[in-house]
Amino acid sequence: MSESVVESVVQEQMEEVMKNESLSGREAATTEGLALAYVSLFIMAIVPIFWGSFRSVSFHRRSKENGEKVEKMTTKDVYMFPIIASATLLSIYIIVKYLSAEHLNLVIASYFFILGTLALTTMIRPVVGCIPGSSMLLEKDLYHLNFNKGASSYLDVKFDALHIVSLVLSAAFGVWYLWKKHWIANNIFGLAFSINGVEMISLGSVKNGCVLLGLLFFYDVFWVFGTEVMVMVAKNLDAPIKVLFPMDFPEKGVFGSNFAMLGLGDIVLPGVFIALLLRYDYKNEGSTKKYFYAGFVAYILGLAATIGVLTIFNAAQPALLYLVPTCVGIPLLLSLLCGEFASLMAYDEEEDDKEGEEGESKKDL
Repeated sequence: MSESVVESVVQEQMEEVMKNESLSGREAATTEGLALAYVSLFIMAIVPIFWGSFRSVSFHRRSKENGEKVEKMTTKDVYMFPIIASATLLSIYIIVKYLSAEHLNLVIASYFFILGTLALTTMIRPVVGCIPGSSMLLEKDLYHLNFNKGASSYLDVKFDALHIVSLVLSAAFGVWYLWKKHWIANNIFGLAFSINGVEMISLGSVKNGCVLLGLLFFYDVFWVFGTEVMVMVAKNLDAPIKVLFPMDFPEKGVFGSNFAMLGLGDIVLPGVFIALLLRYDYKNEGSTKKYFYAGFVAYILGLAATIGVLTIFNAAQPALLYLVPTCVGIPLLLSLLCGEFASLMAYDEEEDDKEGEEGESKKDL
């Protein structure tokens, strides 16, 4: 009896979605269109987290072997992040609402063209390297671009001919994005940003990760439920800061224009925490990678809850409202059950780097 009541309520909600415009101003969409859009967003969210997490292990290991220091968030960075993010969000909102979004979008699109081209270059270089004959482009000596003043280094980049070819291809793709602003181009840039972000951003410690996600939980809830700021910026800012999929895809295909969207912050921010859990697993030589998989499954559950609530209530939802409790709570609960809570919370990559440096110094002596 109860199941039939639930099914009846869900069916009524779906009919309401199809017949009327949503509370957020979206056009009506069919059940098939909604399902396809949300499944696509789901896949575009979990793939960068999974792939980027394993890339982060290689990135940190490679940096350590090359003697390169990976920048990590400090406690001050963690507390300042929501404040800076709020100030930036509010500034964009004021420009969009009271001035002209056209010029802002032009500036931001140009900025993201550069960032997107660089991010995509790092992603496609291995693919370009698999093309027959590409081995001829490999150089024994890397090119080295270095700008410094005194002891301060402002730019230190090493690259080879494959990087140059990849950069040219990425730049051509970026021109297409600037010209057409097609949602597929937007998503490719967005996914490149997400994978690179999960790979390269380091929270420094599990404590930092818990505090940051906790603060962003309130940040997201306030700006989505408490104001119109987040929704208005997301709708009017034409930049690859979100992944999109047209809910009218069954009718219009790739030319659809009624989009469902997910912000990159809802992918990258939980993603860097999950990547940190994976590096903790590797440090403890855990073949099961239990904390990573706990965090990854937690993200899936949190995102499923977000989409479920969004579908039923047909209104914009702060994804971190559902992602933070699951992504932080489930791994911490697992650590309590395994008797490893103190060890997990004490994990600090900065301290690990210092211990590694001291170990190397002793070997040299």
